[in-house]
Amino acid sequence: MLDTISQLLLGVRWVVFGQGELRLAPPAGVTIAALLAVVAVAATVVSYRRAPRRLSTRDRVVLATLRTALVALLFLCLLRPMLVLRAAVPHQNVVAVLLDDSRSMRIADMNGQPRSAWLQEQFGAADRGLRRALGERFTVRTLRFSSGVAAAPAGADLSFDGSNTRLAAALDQARRQLAGVPLAGLVVVSDGADTTGDAVEPALLALKASGVPVFAIGLGRDAAEKDIQVGRVTAPRAVLTGTTLLLDAVVTAHGYAGQSLTMDVLDGATLAGSQSFTVGPDGQPTTVRVRFTAKDPGPRVFTFRVAAQPGELLPENNARDVLIDVRDRREKILYFEGEPRFEMKFLRRALTDDKQLQLVVLQRTADNKYLRLEVDDPEELVGGFPKTRDELFKYRGVVLGSIEAAAFTGDQLAMLAEFVDTRGGGLLMLGGPRAFSEGGYAGTALGEALPVALQRMTPPAEPVVTKLAVRPTRAGSGHAVSQIAATDQASAARWPELPDLTTVNGIDTVKAGATTLLSATDGTRRERPVLAFQRYGRGKSAAFTPQDSWLWQMHASMSVEDQTHETFTRQLLRWLVDGVPDPVELTTAADRVDPGDPIALSVDVADPSFVAANDAVVTATVTGPDGAATTVPLTWNGQRDGLYTGTAPTGAAGWYEARVEAMRAGTLLGQSTTHVNAGPGDAEFAEATRQMAALRRLADDTGGRAYTPETAEQLLEDVKYTGRGITAVEERELWNAPLMLVLLLALLSAEWGYRRAVGLS
Repeated sequence: MLDTISQLLLGVRWVVFGQGELRLAPPAGVTIAALLAVVAVAATVVSYRRAPRRLSTRDRVVLATLRTALVALLFLCLLRPMLVLRAAVPHQNVVAVLLDDSRSMRIADMNGQPRSAWLQEQFGAADRGLRRALGERFTVRTLRFSSGVAAAPAGADLSFDGSNTRLAAALDQARRQLAGVPLAGLVVVSDGADTTGDAVEPALLALKASGVPVFAIGLGRDAAEKDIQVGRVTAPRAVLTGTTLLLDAVVTAHGYAGQSLTMDVLDGATLAGSQSFTVGPDGQPTTVRVRFTAKDPGPRVFTFRVAAQPGELLPENNARDVLIDVRDRREKILYFEGEPRFEMKFLRRALTDDKQLQLVVLQRTADNKYLRLEVDDPEELVGGFPKTRDELFKYRGVVLGSIEAAAFTGDQLAMLAEFVDTRGGGLLMLGGPRAFSEGGYAGTALGEALPVALQRMTPPAEPVVTKLAVRPTRAGSGHAVSQIAATDQASAARWPELPDLTTVNGIDTVKAGATTLLSATDGTRRERPVLAFQRYGRGKSAAFTPQDSWLWQMHASMSVEDQTHETFTRQLLRWLVDGVPDPVELTTAADRVDPGDPIALSVDVADPSFVAANDAVVTATVTGPDGAATTVPLTWNGQRDGLYTGTAPTGAAGWYEARVEAMRAGTLLGQSTTHVNAGPGDAEFAEATRQMAALRRLADDTGGRAYTPETAEQLLEDVKYTGRGITAVEERELWNAPLMLVLLLALLSAEWGYRRAVGLS
């Protein structure tokens, strides 16, 4: 609107007017004209002072002001005001045109046509649309971009099959390629989505420093009438075979508010899980919690999908792939129990059929005498509880039963805290007469690591038994540990049916930052934590206060076939060791790359005591889908102790297995394996709408402008007057602009009308 008004009144668009400089070019004799103007103003003042007495002072001031303004306007026209613009010299400047060549250009949301159709029509060849118009004044360099930047002199160079849009990187690369040429500006034709998540600030700062404006043309629609998008899915990178997962997927929909839909989870072509949900209001995210089991080992791509609905704009964004490395290995957990009791017996029985958990039991039978079960060799734990970090840190989880703090040395208690903090292991303390405050853990290093508040106390001669009616908390109802039945609804209905448990530990408060998953009301109707945990350093610590969870199997109300106790115990211990790192831990920047792009590898290397090793020899072996292996050395990056980085190449599409091996002084510190899929991802369809705000930011921060296809023709004039490159001065006189005539007539009409109103004419 402002541009239209400016064009009518000044003869130039407001954007162009803002890029110019106002100057005066008075002719000869302007001094005489100035004197005449002063005389005219003086005569006006005198004239209105002598006007009839019936005029008020306000009337005299208003009339004199209008007449003076009229004289001033006429004098301004005599001074010949003009707009001075720096216009690009024809054919001596370069304009770079960056064309989005990604798959999102295939979205058909422009009057039923794909975005690529408009792009091809205007820029697909040198003799088309805006490209031809730009070519009449500039030397046009056409580039295409998606994952990278390449020349695109002809429309046939555009394939619109890029699986990523790296907009920030494309701007920076284009600036570098065209450094040294008279560059009038960068024209970006895109939907504005940068799917890499790269920060755009460095590219903008470089463009601003170089004085290169960005002119952005946004393609697509700002809002989808009918569309369902499956967005972020929070999932672990690795789990054990047979783990039941409870994952949240975020669904955003337009045009389907209130409808009932179904989220399916596919493991390849196999349906792994399904969950019905009701779509929220348009544009508002809906969290869908889906439960499924990771049954088959290896790198598994789980697809979270909502079936395409009638009239939907973009069915491609109805699914989101998640890579989870399902590991078929046994995780070793040390269980230290201070006395024979049923809890240990039934906990071991619950894990009988779980091949992924190895529960190594150390039970004290008398002073300095222990029963050892499930040990790997005769020397394991022969001297009792581990006395060195190397010995303790080989376990991934530690469970402490009814064992008092005095059974450990001070070094062992500190070592247990370091097991969680430094090693990143999982620690679980079970309720019992020698556990928690009753066991003397208050004020110890281990007590600091626990998620519950402990108090210094003298254990009572007879333990005080409290009944607990256990229920999941709000946070716990959505946690995998609390899922003790086949569905969420069945689990919620099952908890009130379980028999009460008992505790002899007076735990009633959790620490700040801890999360309570299970709670219970005691006989005084007081809420007490039953299962709580907290992150502590690299690992997590948990507290389970009942002393007899085995009642969930052996109580008279429980049937012989009931598997509640077994299910709960397996899920609790699997969760305890979930995410526990190895001494050598390999990660990748992304679980998917484009074929041909390198895989960024990062490895944390530590010795068996989990002390970071900066002097290791780390080698990665990457095996491609054709079986060919590439060996890549990784180097310590110097930024963090024990961190080694490097890149490995990819070629054909498919799965790549990366295996690293760390050696020091001829000794193997450890190995780690992960998988990366080279192939097109779904990021291009993650957001179906035009990201106009992002494009406006690019333009505004660099001194350019953003356009829609309807206003794109304004680009030609805006680029001409950027003042960049080789320019010539262009003057536009404003004294004869329509605005001056409008102001002149307005002042004359105002004075005449006011005179009539006061009876002077």
